[in-house]
Amino acid sequence: MTRTVVESKTKTAILGFDEPFCVIGERINPTGRKKLAAELEAGDFSTVEKDAVAQVLAGATVLDINAGVVYNSNPNPNETEPPLMRKIIELVQGLVDVPLCIDSSVPGALEAGLEVCEGRPLLNSVTGEEERLEQILPLVKKYNVPVVAISNDDTGISEDPDVRFAVAKKIVERAADFGIPAHDIVVDPLVMPVGAMATAGLQVFALVRRLREELGVNTTCGASNISFGLPNRHGINNAFLPMAMGAGMTSAIMNPVALPVTQKAIAEKKAMVEAAGIILPEGMDDETFVTMFGLGSTKPRAGKEMEAIRAANFLTNNDPHGGEWIKFNKPPAAEGEEGRGRGGRAGGRRRRA
Repeated sequence: MTRTVVESKTKTAILGFDEPFCVIGERINPTGRKKLAAELEAGDFSTVEKDAVAQVLAGATVLDINAGVVYNSNPNPNETEPPLMRKIIELVQGLVDVPLCIDSSVPGALEAGLEVCEGRPLLNSVTGEEERLEQILPLVKKYNVPVVAISNDDTGISEDPDVRFAVAKKIVERAADFGIPAHDIVVDPLVMPVGAMATAGLQVFALVRRLREELGVNTTCGASNISFGLPNRHGINNAFLPMAMGAGMTSAIMNPVALPVTQKAIAEKKAMVEAAGIILPEGMDDETFVTMFGLGSTKPRAGKEMEAIRAANFLTNNDPHGGEWIKFNKPPAAEGEEGRGRGGRAGGRRRRA
């Protein structure tokens, strides 16, 4: 049975058909996050620190690290990205103990990350483009790491799933020429938005089955791509992920965290409540208020997608006896009781960040 092993200094994550689904946290990525990009250019890593811890607490088993900031002071990523990648990886692996996924389109940044990363990280990524194959596969071989293989090549991204399968097969075969085994290739079959292509879901399910049965490789995807541009994206994602798992997908690059309710949303809801003539108890705190009215939480917590994944793990017997599902659904510890064992006694087992 195919197993892709990813390691930190102290922990191992395994991608496999008979393993729990591997959640690769995507939040440490400045793409589309102007505030984070500005912070990184200014040498401020506070958001990176918060995102690293929050994702692990929400259930991420691997963290994706992307340092793709286009600096205003220097727009050349070949110069700016490698040292930034080193800095972020060193920072993150000092905070959390999960394995990392080094994510960049800049080969120099990938190698910089490989040089400082402890354990056996996942490299993200290689494509079927000839130049990319010649740049990335020697790194994969040199550092003996698994790699994400994205199913596009010099002709671009095809809407034909047979073409995307052929590209994946080409990458697996070229990797073999370098002595890289198929179990170290994690194929991203490229999920299309279902809002733009009605058959996108059916395509990826069929493609994942072929990749598993014919190439024997593990798979991953950018999970939120399926719902791009649609309302209630969480609802679509929550259905897509268990269905993809049922087809054989073994991991996803995704956000495991439900972001906190904003003060603006709280103020708007309070105004609606007041307009309806509802009198709230004096001194009610924001967390009690948002819980009462079903807004979520003022603190980061595991998102609904994580609930769907954990339920699917249980239903496919990748969570024997439902231990993880039960733990996931236990109420959070009361204030001041964190880290205490059964009955509130100190010395209970602590979950490491």
